[in-house]
Amino acid sequence: MYLLILAYSALASTVIWYTRAKNDLYKLKYLAAILWGATTMVFIDHLYSYIAEGGEFLNMSTNSAVLGFSMLLIALLIWLLMLLVKDPRNVFHGEKQN
Repeated sequence: MYLLILAYSALASTVIWYTRAKNDLYKLKYLAAILWGATTMVFIDHLYSYIAEGGEFLNMSTNSAVLGFSMLLIALLIWLLMLLVKDPRNVFHGEKQN
């Protein structure tokens, strides 16, 4: 289930980034890259486990969904931290007032 959650999130962030690519003020390219990296990692993990151990490829349990949303939350937090450091709207590093 967490593979699907990450893949849908990566796809959605890529589409949103691509439609606003000329003015990527909120650095959505980083969010898309983080999510695609996590999706690729989870896909390879699922594929290896499926080949080595057999069984089901996708686990549709509640625990798997919680894990997927937790991984999505961590990806969003990393992107938010990166966004705060870059400060594209100059909220923290704006012009000094006299």
